[in-house]
Amino acid sequence: MGMPKALVREDDGTSWLRRSMTVLRDGGCDPITVVLGAGAAEARLLLDGSVKTVIAGDWAEGMSASLRAGLGVLGDAGACLVSLVDLPDVGADVVRRVAGLGADPGVLARAAYDGEPGHPVLIGRDHWAGIVDTADGDRGARDYLAAHDVLLVECGDLATGADRDTR
Repeated sequence: MGMPKALVREDDGTSWLRRSMTVLRDGGCDPITVVLGAGAAEARLLLDGSVKTVIAGDWAEGMSASLRAGLGVLGDAGACLVSLVDLPDVGADVVRRVAGLGADPGVLARAAYDGEPGHPVLIGRDHWAGIVDTADGDRGARDYLAAHDVLLVECGDLATGADRDTR
């Protein structure tokens, strides 16, 4: 991408970070925790004060660093919805469908697009330690999810779920 994805802006000037916050909020997520890494100082300027932020100091390790940092500050939440900033067609309707499964500590579910697993991912508290222990590099929770029963929530009627790696 050539820059931190949180700082990428659409043609209308909206940053991917700001768009993602709006999608999560409109999808019913509250509170929202944003994990920042590369470009954290600049990204922080895009936030509106309604979200909690955490810095993944080891962000260069990949998605796993962000995931560990985020899970480490969630307090007593029963579950969390993990999403990414580079999913331009994933809207609030997808977030509502996946997050609507609830905050049970044992929940483990993710959006699927035409049967293919994607984001967002709903992770109950019972799984956080296992994910932190196995998250490595840019694989995030991939290995943990592959080794466990995950409910796929079909969202292909709402979006493609494709991430963007180019502007």
